[in-house]
Amino acid sequence: MRFKLISCEIFFREMCSVVARSPHFVEIEFLPKGLHDIGSAKMLARVQEAVDRIQNFDAILLGYGLCNNGLAGLTARNIQVILPRAHDCITLFMGSKEKYLDYFNSHPGVYFKTTGWIERGENGGELRQLSIQNQLGIDMSYEKLVKKYGEDNARFLFEELGFSKNYGQFTFIEMGVEPDGRFEQHTRQQAEERNWKYEKLQGDLSMIQRLVDGVWDEKEFLVVPPGWRVLAKYDEKIVTAEQAPPAHR
Repeated sequence: MRFKLISCEIFFREMCSVVARSPHFVEIEFLPKGLHDIGSAKMLARVQEAVDRIQNFDAILLGYGLCNNGLAGLTARNIQVILPRAHDCITLFMGSKEKYLDYFNSHPGVYFKTTGWIERGENGGELRQLSIQNQLGIDMSYEKLVKKYGEDNARFLFEELGFSKNYGQFTFIEMGVEPDGRFEQHTRQQAEERNWKYEKLQGDLSMIQRLVDGVWDEKEFLVVPPGWRVLAKYDEKIVTAEQAPPAHR
């Protein structure tokens, strides 16, 4: 089988790892981190554009969750599209939506980190300019606030901007693709600087391995036939599909 994988670059190391073990031919295209920050309509347009370019493959695989409804409305044209049943990328890092939900419910206020979140950095160029956070003026990191305003003022601004009101813990998800301990250490250091809790969690590549292996159980993946589109579903299925309306000529 020939698969085209379109993935957020946040999964760069993880996707390369699972594709190397897939029995199928898998060609990867990474889209820039931060599409979910530019608004659902703009994210949908970017991913749809990438999907529409694909020809001569048996399936298009998406390395995304629903991502704040950023994929709601995505239409499969002439090739079936396979989408994980996931609200966001953390489900894919943890290996199932059930594991994510259990951890989320027992750890309120947690902010997750992985190698991709760290080494891919903040949005740059056009995406940063388009991001909602940038338009509201709240996209500066704590380190940049310290550099610009000093530590005391930075702490005050950081709290007033709302980030620390909603979060109080960093959790580093170790995926087994890290070359050394630098990413975990980076996360631990950030937690210490903010006086937050810190925890390391063992991730699970099995769900994205099944994605690229073509093992698409209905409980984990949505198969969107040609001519159908993705819809958000507000239950445990997360996404569903319906026949797309005819295109206007």
